[in-house]
Amino acid sequence: MNTEIAQFYTTALSEHMPAVAEVLLPTAPENAWTIIATLLHAPGESSAPQATIQRVADHQVPDSEEKELTAKERELWRVECGIVYCIAFADDFAIPQSRLPDYMQINNVESDRMAEPSALTFVHSEPQPQREAPIHDSADGDELAQPIRSIEAAQAQCGAEQNEGTAINVLARTNHKLRLALATDKIAYLVDAYLGARAADAGIARNPTDAELMMFAQVNSEHCRHKIFGASWTIDGHAQELSLFDWIKATQKKHPEHVLSAYSDNAAVLEAVDASRIQAWAPDERDAQRWAMCDAGAVHIVAKVETHNHPTLVSPFPGAATGAGGEIRDEGEAGRGSKPKCGLAGFTVSDLRIPGFAQPWEAATADVGFPAHVASALDIMLEAPLGAAAFANEFGRPAIMGYFRTYLQRVPTGMPPPQDAQVDEPDLECEVRGFHKPIMIAGGMGSVRAEHMLKTPFAAGARLVVLGGPSMLIGLGGGAASSVAAGTQAHALDFASVQRGSPEMERRCQMVLDACTARGSANPIAFVHDVGAGGLSNALTELVHDVGLGADIEIRDVPCADTALSPMAIWSNESQERYVLAVTPQDLPEFQAIAHRERCPFAVVGTAVTTPRLRATDRLRGGHAIDMPMDVLLGKPPEMSCDAYSLLAPRVVFDGSLARYLPADMSLSERLHDVAGRVLRLPSVASKSFLITIGDCSVTRLVGRDPMVGPWQVPVADVAVTCSGYESALRTGEAMAMGERPTLAVVDSAAASRMAMAESLLNLAAAAVPDLSWAKFSAN
Repeated sequence: MNTEIAQFYTTALSEHMPAVAEVLLPTAPENAWTIIATLLHAPGESSAPQATIQRVADHQVPDSEEKELTAKERELWRVECGIVYCIAFADDFAIPQSRLPDYMQINNVESDRMAEPSALTFVHSEPQPQREAPIHDSADGDELAQPIRSIEAAQAQCGAEQNEGTAINVLARTNHKLRLALATDKIAYLVDAYLGARAADAGIARNPTDAELMMFAQVNSEHCRHKIFGASWTIDGHAQELSLFDWIKATQKKHPEHVLSAYSDNAAVLEAVDASRIQAWAPDERDAQRWAMCDAGAVHIVAKVETHNHPTLVSPFPGAATGAGGEIRDEGEAGRGSKPKCGLAGFTVSDLRIPGFAQPWEAATADVGFPAHVASALDIMLEAPLGAAAFANEFGRPAIMGYFRTYLQRVPTGMPPPQDAQVDEPDLECEVRGFHKPIMIAGGMGSVRAEHMLKTPFAAGARLVVLGGPSMLIGLGGGAASSVAAGTQAHALDFASVQRGSPEMERRCQMVLDACTARGSANPIAFVHDVGAGGLSNALTELVHDVGLGADIEIRDVPCADTALSPMAIWSNESQERYVLAVTPQDLPEFQAIAHRERCPFAVVGTAVTTPRLRATDRLRGGHAIDMPMDVLLGKPPEMSCDAYSLLAPRVVFDGSLARYLPADMSLSERLHDVAGRVLRLPSVASKSFLITIGDCSVTRLVGRDPMVGPWQVPVADVAVTCSGYESALRTGEAMAMGERPTLAVVDSAAASRMAMAESLLNLAAAAVPDLSWAKFSAN
């Protein structure tokens, strides 16, 4: 690179950003090298057309070098959107980039560190090998052993058994390096499984592979298994008879009316009013090319609400986008296939601290900073709502409800009881409470035919299908990353755990599901599960485990857009907009025809087997990459036990005269005027138009009540309402409302819960609900 100036062009969009140009204008010896940085956006399908790459030089290049460079260029097969920068320097200043110290590198300048990484070269990479944790071998050296070709090849060279303590130490180091978030008891459980007395009978008396460890970590993460909700609790020294899940489910057990499915799928199914009168789209019996509204037997309501907090904290736009997308997939895969109808999105963050628009209540916590590697509250609210709205808009589902709250406050530190209920001292020991880790809540409603609302057990021999986009190095370890405290792991791994959305691909998948369910009793789908946290390692595992079967998988049959992915990355990445399905061999041709018609990628990756064991072969390297009994993977790891002690927050008496909170020289009327202005500027009270107008609130023509009310379209609706169907004679629908009171929880958590439920019920009262037995709560 001494005298050569090279520049790469692509047919994708190229545009210089002025801010970057100003940074790169100065010429200095330290920066004397040519930067070729293509800032990538979300990749497209694996079958996308190739982008033309050309090389331009200011002098003659030897033929041999030219041929070699051209060959490398041709290996870049896809750039969806990129920006190229080229800096030229005089010969005397030329030094390679590799010789520059870290602080002089110019990578990722002015780019989104999550969605726009910089790259200097594009090459076709060989697949990364798998590795193993040497719990059977010497603990010297790295905690991950040298690359292995397969389990069989490595097992033949497996060393002498270690003692249990040494093996636990080795696996603990692996746990830290891969950021598996495994607790100490889970590490001991795995060591016993691979090293204990039953290991030989189970066929795993060997070193576990990185793919198996990553799979175990994701499948058994808090995100996927809700260990805290199922834990045994001891509160103030008293053992509790019921777990948190038991308490949650107790309400449904006590009042099961109008609930058709709960806690058994990724979304609940509620009974619809006059469900038998609701029709659905289906192919005409006389002309399959013509669709019409027809009798669907009965159509019920699908409901789902969840949060996507960790990804939104790390990278707001893709984090919120995939939060909305993941919830939409849950609405679409209830039972044997369902259809999303409407959605909601809400955000709770710390104080915004808008430059030039500081608010009085922000002064008390102005010294509270944000970690450098996560987004600030203002960044989150500038980007996350756009991400959620963009996904819903491009998918084609209206977002018709939500909320927005900011909160950051110094409050008196909680103390064990007993204590005085009220104190009058403003200078108590305080702590800071807020939402640096935001709440990004996504939810919505859909519809499902009664004949499809429950998943159908399938038999061994069923084909296992992956529907949707290709695998990429996206969201690796997301289930575990979202199950640990924010900021406790390496920054790069936080970013690696965030997914990227592709609403167009999700729409194609949904069209396939819609076409299958439109066939009524001839629906070719026996079982469907969306791919979220843990990727295929969790989705395919749950798919076969729910019916008591195992699976034989060929890992190279999984569609991949990145040739460098190792078996672990292929198996556990969280590339979005994918579903896994079980389809019987006789129904597979019909399913394939539907997917081809909708231009939706899919692949048959394996077969369900009677042996309760998960095996994944790797035909590229021979042998198995994964071979694990289901009772080890999804068995009964040690149950979590939690101890908690009650803390009571001192209650500082409120000064009704406001003199304590405002300047003393203000009159009462001036105080009231100032306070009224503060209240109207508080985000939880102020207009939410900027969050509503970015989304389509009327698509589908089934929205009966969107957020905008009246001739002036003021966003003051209390409730969101949708119609059951398109029939003009049908006068039924679905209504949903929200309530939230996190600020009250600082003083009294039980009161906060009661107030949130009361608020949601009062909002729901704006709709014509037959009686309260039809109202169901979803608490998050």
